[in-house]
Amino acid sequence: MATVAVSQDFITVVATEIASGVDRAVECWMAQVEEALNDVHLTTLGRLNAVQSVMRRYKELTGKAELRPCREVEPG
Repeated sequence: MATVAVSQDFITVVATEIASGVDRAVECWMAQVEEALNDVHLTTLGRLNAVQSVMRRYKELTGKAELRPCREVEPG
C-alpha cells in the first residue's frame, strides 16, 4: 500500500477550516435560541415554543432524533 506524505501545514489548514465551520454553525444555532428567548413580543410559553422549534429544526437538519447529554467540562 502506498504512503502519501501530507505536510503538517496542510493538515493544520484543514483542521482550522473545520473548526471554523463548526464554530460558525454553533454560533448560528445559539443566536437563534437567544433570539427566541429575547423576543419581547412573545409570552414565556411563546419563547419556550420558539426554542423548541429551533431544536426541532436542528434535529431535522442533522437527522438526530435525540441529543446526547454533555459531560461537564472542568475549568482549566
